[in-house]
Amino acid sequence: MEQRVARERAVLVWAGQDGTHAGESLEELALLADTASIDVVASVRQELKRVSPATRIGKGKVEELTATVKELELDVVIFDDPLSPAQRRNLEKALDTKVIDRSQLILDIFALRAQTRAGKLQVELAQLQYLLPRLTRAWTHLSRIRGGVGTRGPGETQLESDRRQVRSKIERLRERLAEVDRTRRLNRREREAVPYPTISLVGYTNAGKSSLMNRLTEAGVYVADQLFATLDTTTRRLDLPSGRIVMLVDTVGFVSKLPHELVEAFKGTLEQVTEADLIVHVVDAAGADHMGRIAVVESILAELGADARPRLDVYNKSDLSGAAPAPPLALAVSARTGAGCERLLEAFDNAFAPVEEKLLIRIPHHDGKTRAWLHQHARVVEETEDENGTRIVAWLTPKTVGQLTRLIQAEGYDVRHA
Repeated sequence: MEQRVARERAVLVWAGQDGTHAGESLEELALLADTASIDVVASVRQELKRVSPATRIGKGKVEELTATVKELELDVVIFDDPLSPAQRRNLEKALDTKVIDRSQLILDIFALRAQTRAGKLQVELAQLQYLLPRLTRAWTHLSRIRGGVGTRGPGETQLESDRRQVRSKIERLRERLAEVDRTRRLNRREREAVPYPTISLVGYTNAGKSSLMNRLTEAGVYVADQLFATLDTTTRRLDLPSGRIVMLVDTVGFVSKLPHELVEAFKGTLEQVTEADLIVHVVDAAGADHMGRIAVVESILAELGADARPRLDVYNKSDLSGAAPAPPLALAVSARTGAGCERLLEAFDNAFAPVEEKLLIRIPHHDGKTRAWLHQHARVVEETEDENGTRIVAWLTPKTVGQLTRLIQAEGYDVRHA
């Protein structure tokens, strides 16, 4: 008979100098905890003039937290902000229980959700890079752990390891990821051979990117009302009203205080964002702090080097009560009902219309290969035959113009603007 693993019980802790958004931050931390199969039993807030370098929270709050942990028989204490190795060590000694921070919780969720080989390698590398500076004098704590949040993936393999072994494993992971990146670069060359523009959906986690992709392409991407429901990118063909074909890419969602190690490790996966012809920022218009979440996405896009790419802002969940109105240059849509999606497709068309050229191409009668290539890779709007060959009028992107030029490097072809 299969045994169920008991869910851990936790208390959440926010401690900082500005408590303006402490409530929203704790709510999100609770959602993250639930995603990691943790039951949140209580939460603690403390606004401080100066954060304690030893324990982050004040001495009195440490005593209060110790009593809470014992009274409620809690398994883990989760801090909303990053803890230094010393703070975590001191807190665990005082509280006599496991202590983790938001970064480690997010890493743990990624370890649970990663499905592809590349995703698992990236998460493992991020976990080891996060754990490396925290291994010193941590053996008592690690040997006490018997599974649970913050210990999945490589954390369990470090019980008998030292810093040298961890560094060695990090190097091996980097080598394996380099092999994955080489394969990805080959796949990218194949994608580049396809002349279709790419549109990347980005946004805060649970903003509805996957739902929007399913609405537009019937992609069948997994959708759930939870954080980080999907980690791996999905690419689908999208036919626009003009007949233009684009590739729509759904990417992993972002979150506040996303560990730098994860951003760094996932740069290979997120290269589809940095190279997209158009970035569509999907905003949860019904979110309590949608402006703050927009700022988080903007910050991560800047870290990825994608902040200068062409952008379109889309306010999703516009059908829900209390949804924020879309700004003048943004579009309001509902992935659930489909409202606004026709205007969105038209916006996609308009975004790519200026980059296409209308060309007249004359092809000799015997060259059926080039004719077939044009029908496959360009938007053919007219085709006629005469004694000199086949006359084709088509819309081409700069990418397809270059490919066509290489394809017909011979006499007898005539290419000009129509």
